[in-house]
Amino acid sequence: MSKVIKNKNKRIQLGRLKLDILLQVTKSINNNLSKKELVQLYKHVVIDQLNIGKLLLYAFDGVNWQQEICIDTECNSIDVEKDLLEINEITFIDENAYPKLAEFDVIIPVYHKSNPIAYLLLADFDGESIEVSPIIKHLTFIQTLTNVIAVALENKRLYKENLEKIAIKKEMELASEMQALLFPNYFPNNDKIEVAAQYISNQSVGGDYYDFITLSENEFAFCIADVSGKGVSAALLMSNFQAALRALIDKTDSFKQLVSELNALIINNAKTEKFITAFIGKYNCTTKKLCYINAGHNPPIFLNKNEISYLSTGTTVLGMFDDLPSIESGEVILDNALLLCYTDGVTEQINTQNQEFGIEKLTKIVKKRQEDPVNSIIQNIIDELNIFKESEAFDDDITLLGIRFK
Repeated sequence: MSKVIKNKNKRIQLGRLKLDILLQVTKSINNNLSKKELVQLYKHVVIDQLNIGKLLLYAFDGVNWQQEICIDTECNSIDVEKDLLEINEITFIDENAYPKLAEFDVIIPVYHKSNPIAYLLLADFDGESIEVSPIIKHLTFIQTLTNVIAVALENKRLYKENLEKIAIKKEMELASEMQALLFPNYFPNNDKIEVAAQYISNQSVGGDYYDFITLSENEFAFCIADVSGKGVSAALLMSNFQAALRALIDKTDSFKQLVSELNALIINNAKTEKFITAFIGKYNCTTKKLCYINAGHNPPIFLNKNEISYLSTGTTVLGMFDDLPSIESGEVILDNALLLCYTDGVTEQINTQNQEFGIEKLTKIVKKRQEDPVNSIIQNIIDELNIFKESEAFDDDITLLGIRFK
């Protein structure tokens, strides 16, 4: 048999081998082999079947570059971001240009939608001449195979990431539903009191909370609170806070005992990683007495006998200290008074000139609109906030609770 025919047969056999390899790899991908199994298959093909001497493969996991394969080389000598990211095509290594990569012969970058997702570094066995180099002989095939494997690994990563996003979305939806259940769905408007509230979250699950609790025919309690942070953990902590508040508010007339027990609850649940500011009030329609405590919350605007004041008497935020310092409660007799409770998202809202909405602007609105229905006052504040912020988004949750004591 002539040498030409022999070479032709070898090329045919090699072509069939490569085709079989690609079919095997494709079948493995379709059968959803694990990342570890795909990497092992790739290593077997390149090292054992194509006879490559040195191999170093990096793949991007969405956050960092991970070393997937390291054969016959220093495995921690290369920093992908410093040494490889500038390479965007097959590059034969010149040791003068790339001194840190001098032990390798070629770099094959793999891109997916214009983003680098893998880098393959190869070298022949020491002493092998360039004429019979497996790298030169199989370079195009190795590039194709590496692209197939790298994209398969990337797709696995994206699929897993998508599943995690779906799970997080469902978790957030559940937390949002749970948070919605915390808010009362009924407010009285009678000859004794008029109540209204509004909540706007700048995320699917915020950290604000308000409540209105009927204790008897002539007595009720109310609360506005803000938990540090957002998301599921904030919603869970606020849910625990609400349950404890509702259980304790009718059992004690001591605000010192009330906030001490609420503080202990938050400490036990959040381990000082989160805290809650809160304003809690209790009103008796017969005596016209409002008792309250402010636990580090924005002082509500209080309009009584046409005089403006801010209810700040209380203690510090809940959940930061095992023992609350200097707990003090406030008490006031009301005469056709108006109270507006709010969270810091209202007064700290920024406009395009980086100015805050502020307590003065909020107070002016309350004073100007004091004769309006409470829900109209609150809606006017929201309207003014929207005008003020212009194209800016809400920086934080917006919560308003208004009560008119008739």
